[in-house]
Amino acid sequence: MNKRLLSVLIFALVVSAAASYILYRVISTQFANNQKAPTNRVLVATHNLDNGALIKDVDVKMTDWGGPTPMGAIQKTEDAIGRGVVQQIYEGEPIVDSRLAAKGAGAGLAATIPPGMRAVAIRVNDIVGVAGFVIPGTKVDLLIAGTPPKGNGGLGDVTKTLMQNVEVLSAGQNITKDAEGKPISVGVVNMLVTPEQAEVLSLASNETRIQLILRNPMDKDETNTKGTTVSYLYENKNGLAPGKIAPAPTKVGPKRAAAPPPPPAPVKAKPEPPPPPITVEVIHGSSRAQSQFAQQKEKSAPEGQQE
Repeated sequence: MNKRLLSVLIFALVVSAAASYILYRVISTQFANNQKAPTNRVLVATHNLDNGALIKDVDVKMTDWGGPTPMGAIQKTEDAIGRGVVQQIYEGEPIVDSRLAAKGAGAGLAATIPPGMRAVAIRVNDIVGVAGFVIPGTKVDLLIAGTPPKGNGGLGDVTKTLMQNVEVLSAGQNITKDAEGKPISVGVVNMLVTPEQAEVLSLASNETRIQLILRNPMDKDETNTKGTTVSYLYENKNGLAPGKIAPAPTKVGPKRAAAPPPPPAPVKAKPEPPPPPITVEVIHGSSRAQSQFAQQKEKSAPEGQQE
C-alpha cells in the first residue's frame, strides 16, 4: 500500500475520533444540565412534631428541596423558632406557616384553637366518654337529658341532640392524637365550639345530663331528630318535638242540638216537547208540493167543566 494513502487514512481516523469525543462531551453536558432540577432552601422538621409543641433550634434544619417550593413553606429558621405547632408535622416535612401558631401565641392547647373558636371543658366519666375512646381529634355528638322548665305533659324526662359533629381538642391534659387509637380514661374533655355554642354548652353542663356519642370523622352529615321521652320506653308514645311542650287539653262545652236541615229546593218540571207538524202533500199533474202546518196543543179544561 502506498505510504501516502496510509498517512491520509490514519489522519482521517484521528480527526473523526476527536470529533466524536468532542460531540459526546457536548451532548452529555447538555443532558446533565437538563436533568439537574433547580433546588431551593426550605426549613424541614428533624423529627415528628406533635400538636402544641414549641419549636426549638434542634427541631428544624435548612435543607435543599428539589422541585417547586410548597406553598407557605418557611425558608428562614428565625421565622419558626418559638412558635407552637397547631397541626402535626412529620420528620423531613417542610415547615408550612399554616401549621404553626401566630408569633407570640406560644404553645400548648391555647395555640391550637383557631381564631374565632373557643374551648369548653366538659366533665365526663367512662360512660359519658364512650369508655375512654373520646380522644383528641375525634368528632362527637352531644345529647342532653332533663325535664323542660314548663313540663312536658306528663311524658317524663326528654332526651334530645344538642350539638352534632363537635371536635374534641383534648382529653384531660393530652392534646395529641394517639396513632393507635387507644382509649384514655379522663375526667374532663375540651370541645372546640363557637362562642354561641360555648354559652349553650356551659348552661347544659350545669342544668342537664350530657352524654357524648362517638361518630365517624368522615361523616359530616347532620341528622334532624325529634328527641325521646320516658313515655316512649313504657307506652311507645313519642310525639314531642325537641323543646316543645304538650298542648293543654281544650275545654269542651255542652253540645247544642243540631239545627234541622233546610227543605230541599222544588224541582222544576221539564217543559213538554211541541207536537210534530202536519205535512200536506198537493199533487198537480206531474208536480208535487208539500206544506207543513204546526199543531196547536189543546188546552185541558178545568176540572168540573165540560167542553
